[in-house]
Amino acid sequence: MNLAERLIGQKMEPRYMEYNWRDVALYALAVGAKREDLMYTYEKYLKAIPTYGTIPYWGTVNVRPYQWMPMPASMLADEIIRPTISFLNMDHEIIMHRPIDPIKGTFQYQDVITDVYDRGEGRGAVVKTRVDVRDEAGNDICTNYSTTFFHEAGGFGGVPMPRSPVEIPDTAPDMTVDDYISPVQNLLYRLTGDTNKVHVDPEYARQMGFETSFMQGLCSFGFACRMAIGELIPGEPERMTRMGAQMSSVLFPDTPVQMQIWKMDANTAYFRLVNMKTGKPVLNRGVFEWKP
Repeated sequence: MNLAERLIGQKMEPRYMEYNWRDVALYALAVGAKREDLMYTYEKYLKAIPTYGTIPYWGTVNVRPYQWMPMPASMLADEIIRPTISFLNMDHEIIMHRPIDPIKGTFQYQDVITDVYDRGEGRGAVVKTRVDVRDEAGNDICTNYSTTFFHEAGGFGGVPMPRSPVEIPDTAPDMTVDDYISPVQNLLYRLTGDTNKVHVDPEYARQMGFETSFMQGLCSFGFACRMAIGELIPGEPERMTRMGAQMSSVLFPDTPVQMQIWKMDANTAYFRLVNMKTGKPVLNRGVFEWKP
């Protein structure tokens, strides 16, 4: 079947997610905030890490209508394809329209399938979705774009996936910062809402074709956001306007990582987040932009 004709324009029902400062602080800890990062964890100084705006993509905490497992629009493809091995997130982009209120609020959101790409027979298909996130007054907070790879759906004659315009320079990075994915980081991040069993249940992960349970891609994305802010706009997360990256390899808990950053101009940087055990990028072709 032509997956693009079946899926483009399909939406999930509108959803609502209530949060307060505890949820914002928990998210910060889940993406590696340190003891000294009080602006992310202490309500007296609190600011939200911008990638808290990705939570609606997979989140189930305080969501109406409640779902035991996150069901973004890409799962409409899952119902058609019925894959025998796990789907994978390929990339994510978040565009910030205004800072997130760190004390409390309600996210209103609805996700829609915008594109379906064909990688060819035996090479799978990619479903792209958009999630617009608004506050309770209807003001735009952020827009998320994400692509999900399905191994078993290629060769339907669709449009090929475009190549990322981000080219990491073939030079040493302008700055690097090291960090550590703790042995329980996946369990901590799970409390923010991504309850997919593949990230917590080793037996289920093996059934889905993986060595064991592994890190959520958006946890790595949040790590990279926090680290980029610390290097490029320290103390001012509200200045971030856009961040995107490809999810290049599976990352397991208990792993050191390194953020590598190339300053491209006054308000743009490219980055990679690298697994220091293997040398492989976890996030690649990353872009981070901010206001002057």
